[in-house]
Amino acid sequence: EVQAINEITVSGNPGPLGVNAATAGGAPVAATDRSTTYSVTTNESDKKITAGIDTAMPTGTTLAVKLASSKATSAGEADISSAATGAEVNVVTGLSMCTDSAQTITYTFTATPDAGVVSGTKTVTFTIVDA
Repeated sequence: EVQAINEITVSGNPGPLGVNAATAGGAPVAATDRSTTYSVTTNESDKKITAGIDTAMPTGTTLAVKLASSKATSAGEADISSAATGAEVNVVTGLSMCTDSAQTITYTFTATPDAGVVSGTKTVTFTIVDA
């Protein structure tokens, strides 16, 4: 018997994302981190990876993720700012009977001047689900 296998691992946590610069008259410069990767294995067809966040981002800020994929379709940069439980966002689709190793995760944090000064920690969760 071969049972269903749907596994995803992440290499670690990204570094702190800090928005701390802007050009006069322009929006603050986004902070980006590409230091983490993920690997996935599935022996089933028609799967996707979703991303969620533990609590919504503060007003005036956004958090986006992009998961590269050599075996399926990346959704590109996906805004997960309000993707709390039940509102997860598709980040990779078309996973079918494959392994995909050491694929880059890009986190992008943006803020408008309206955000003011904020700090905090967020937990992002990636899950393999039926498409």
